[in-house]
Amino acid sequence: MLSTDRTRQIGVTLAEIFCILGTLVGVGVIGTRVEESAGGSLAADATLLAPAGPAFSIWSVIYVGLAAYTVWQWLPRGGSSELAQRTGWWVAASMVLNAMWLLVTQQGWVWFSVVVILLLLLVLMRLALELAAMGDDAGDVVGTWIVRGTVGLYLGWVAVATFANIAAAVAGSGFDFTRGGAAVGAAVMALVVVTALAVGLMRAEPTRWGVAAATVWGLSWLAVGRFTDEPRSSVVGATALVAAVVIAAAAVSLTLRAKSELRSARSRQ
Repeated sequence: MLSTDRTRQIGVTLAEIFCILGTLVGVGVIGTRVEESAGGSLAADATLLAPAGPAFSIWSVIYVGLAAYTVWQWLPRGGSSELAQRTGWWVAASMVLNAMWLLVTQQGWVWFSVVVILLLLLVLMRLALELAAMGDDAGDVVGTWIVRGTVGLYLGWVAVATFANIAAAVAGSGFDFTRGGAAVGAAVMALVVVTALAVGLMRAEPTRWGVAAATVWGLSWLAVGRFTDEPRSSVVGATALVAAVVIAAAAVSLTLRAKSELRSARSRQ
């Protein structure tokens, strides 16, 4: 019989293969590109909450991180480590959901894709909690940085992408999410929620800077899209920039506070 570690390693690897196949579909190698699927509802100019095209290049970094994780968990120090044991199946689940999202959008099922991305967000939040629970004893240095960096970027980007996905689904249901006071108001409210969510997610120290980097990246490109491309909205663009600054400042503040608390704790010992 296969050991528990071996079963998990195989499961993660199969999930990685499925994720690669889904990615090939999503980039148009063996399917339709995401921005051209679902009637264009997921394109960069489809709604006020869609980031400009270059923002999506962050997926290249995330996918490299997931591939590195898959290789690392086969290494002697990785496969049987507590870090791999606590994160392996969750990482595998995230890759399966990632591929599912790409396949679902190929069918034009935008509301179903919202359900999938919400599940992906929950899985990544659970991963962040697992890493936080482990503290600094998360395993070897290489594995720790691979997992923390990848999960942080993955979580931060999906947090932004979830609201863009919801906006696309709402727009596909007949609401004009490109112009008008109602659309701008809804977009601004969504950006406020994204900011609050990002700040909340950054309370988990191991993934804080990855989350900050990905959300600031996504919001900055969202602002670029609203200032330079259709649908234009200086209000939404400015709000996205303010949100990015608030998130970056929160990351710095949370880090400084954590260091201060650590120094205080050491001084009392």
